[in-house]
Amino acid sequence: MNVPAKKVEPRGDAFPAPQRPASPAHIIRTDEEAIAVATTLAVQFAEGAAERDRDRRLPIAELDTFSQSGLWGITVPKGFGGAGVSQATVVDVFKIIAAADSSLAQIPQNHFEITDLIRATGSDAQRQALFALVLSGLRLGNAFSEFKGKNVEDFETRIARQGADYIVNGEKFYSTGALFAHLVPIVAIDEDGKVRVAIVDRDARGLEVIDDWSSFGQRTTASGTVIIRDVAAPAERVLPAYLAYDQASPAGPQSQLAHAAIDAGIARGAIETTIRLVRDHARPWIDSGKERASDDPYTIAQIGELKIRLHAAEALLERAAHEVDRAIARPEIDAIALAKVAVAEAKVLTTDIAIQATNKLFELAGTRSTLAAHHLDRLWRDARAHTLHDPVRWKYHAVGQYYLNGVNPPLHSWI
Repeated sequence: MNVPAKKVEPRGDAFPAPQRPASPAHIIRTDEEAIAVATTLAVQFAEGAAERDRDRRLPIAELDTFSQSGLWGITVPKGFGGAGVSQATVVDVFKIIAAADSSLAQIPQNHFEITDLIRATGSDAQRQALFALVLSGLRLGNAFSEFKGKNVEDFETRIARQGADYIVNGEKFYSTGALFAHLVPIVAIDEDGKVRVAIVDRDARGLEVIDDWSSFGQRTTASGTVIIRDVAAPAERVLPAYLAYDQASPAGPQSQLAHAAIDAGIARGAIETTIRLVRDHARPWIDSGKERASDDPYTIAQIGELKIRLHAAEALLERAAHEVDRAIARPEIDAIALAKVAVAEAKVLTTDIAIQATNKLFELAGTRSTLAAHHLDRLWRDARAHTLHDPVRWKYHAVGQYYLNGVNPPLHSWI
C-alpha cells in the first residue's frame, strides 16, 4: 500500500497563545534538586495520563506546573544564573517524566535544544537576555521540520533582512511545543543559504499555530502546523544557527540523547506497569501448575530479560551522556564524533527496549490488559510513534562506519 506524501489539511483556527507566567519560575540550583523535582512531578503527571491521552486533553495546566518547577531552565549555564546540570542529569529528568507521561516529556525536548543553541551560537548580549527569559519560566517551542521537503534538511522557510531586523515566511510541521510556547524558534534559510533561528513571540503578527496533530501516538504533544506569514523577527532574537549545524558541534548528539532518554523512560514505565499487573491481576497459565502468574517460570524469565535489556540501555545512555558532556566542554571533531557514536549506540538499545517492553506488557499481563478501561495501548502507541523520530537502521550504519572504516558520523543534527 502506498502512503500519500501529504498531510491532512489544518482544521480549525489558529490556537491562542498561552498566558505568560504571573510570577517567575523557581530556579533549580543543583543536579540533585533537578532529580528530586522531576521525581515529585512524575507522580503528579502519572495521574490522569491515560485520560489525557484517551480524550486528547492538551496538558496546559500540567505544562505550567512543569515549567514553573524550574526544570526547563536546568541547562542554563551557571554563569548566567542556571544550574548548568550535566547531561546525565538531563537524561534522568527525561526518563523520569517519560515513565509517567511520554507526551509531557517530549514537549520540552526542543526547548532544551534551543537553550543549548543559545549557549553555542548566541552573542553575549543574546545569551544574557534569552537565558533570563528561560529562567523566568518562558517556554521555547519548535518550528523546525517541514512536511514538503525531500528530506529533513530541505527547508523552504526563508528569512530576509528588512531594515535592521528580519522577516520570516514559511510553513512547519512536527512542531512539538509550539502550541504551548511563549516563544517560538523558527529555523529558516537566509539570503546566503545559511541556517538561522529566529525566536519570535508566540503571539507575533502573522504567526499561526494550528492543532492538527493526528498521530496515534504521543497524542497530546500537539506537534502540528506552524504557519509563518511575514513574521517580524528582531535582530537580537536571530541566532546564527549555521555555526552549530554546518560544522561539527555537540548539537546533534545532545538532541538525540534526549530522544533516547524518552524511549528509555517509556520502557521503564511499561515494565513497571507489567510487573504490577502480573503480580496483582494476571492469571497463571493452566499448564504452569502455579497458583500465581508471578510464579510462572516463563513469565519470571521474561521479566528478567526485560530488566536486563533496560539496564543495558540505561548504562549506554549514561555513558553517552558523559561523552556529550566531554564534547560540550571540548567541541573538537574527535570528541564530537565519539559523542555521536555513543548516543547512536544508546539509541539502538532504547528503541529496542521501548518497543519490546510495550509489546511484552500485553503478552505477560494477558488479554485483560487490552480492555479499553485500562487504556494501556497508549504505552505501545507512544513508543511506536516516538521511536520513528530518527531511523535506527542508520544508527547501525554510523556505528559500523566509525569502528570499521574510521568514518566519523555526518555533521547534521539527526545523529
